[in-house]
Amino acid sequence: MDLYELLQGHIAVFLLMLVRISGIFLVSPFFGSMNISLYFRVGTALAITILLFPVVDGLGTPYVPENVIMFGVTALGELFIGWLIGFVAYISFAAITMAGKVMDMQVGFAIVNVVDPTSGQQIPLIGSFLYNLAVIVLLATNGHHMILAALVESFRVVPIAGMEGNLSLAMLMANFTGTIFLTGMKIAMPITFAILLTNVGLGILSRTMPQMNIFVVGIPMQLMIGITVLSMIIPFYVLFLDVLFNEMYGNISLAIRALQ
Repeated sequence: MDLYELLQGHIAVFLLMLVRISGIFLVSPFFGSMNISLYFRVGTALAITILLFPVVDGLGTPYVPENVIMFGVTALGELFIGWLIGFVAYISFAAITMAGKVMDMQVGFAIVNVVDPTSGQQIPLIGSFLYNLAVIVLLATNGHHMILAALVESFRVVPIAGMEGNLSLAMLMANFTGTIFLTGMKIAMPITFAILLTNVGLGILSRTMPQMNIFVVGIPMQLMIGITVLSMIIPFYVLFLDVLFNEMYGNISLAIRALQ
């Protein structure tokens, strides 16, 4: 093997590593935020690739297809691995956004939406607050380090150009996605139950005092009770995030091992 072929193999490994690492910056919480400059994300992906290249290259030079088409297919597979890690992490935050939508409908903020700078989409008011708080907790507990650690671990579990299709991955992703509704309802349950009791009380009050305009009293009362309950459950919500993030890290590991 001459020097040119040796360098060609190392360059191919470097490019495939860069593609896999770039995949996590597409959809992952914090790393994939749209309010982070594209140039900064590209530069960060390149810097991480340069740091990890000696470690990954030391694991052995994998077989890299010499055909351009096959190399492109391999690059898409590497991009999918990085995207998968970010997507599994994003599922937990999708559940938080869904919980915010349920809370907004119950409290009366259903028509109030704000633009989320991290995704560029309109999300509910309470959902925006819970989402941003979850991102702060993720950074404060070094959760972004865990996501990067899972990315590094993926190079050992699934070597470069070593991804294999597996039906269990599709079933696993279906199970992960199905937990969005269940997790979201767990988060929204306190406010949902409080508003339910409020509506029951207002219904009884309207039967005993028919002359009172229940809508004039009911809407401000729902807002007041909803905000009060939300302020009371914030400490418990932060504790729940710890459980949710630990589950997220476990799901990422399961998803990576399903690619073997």
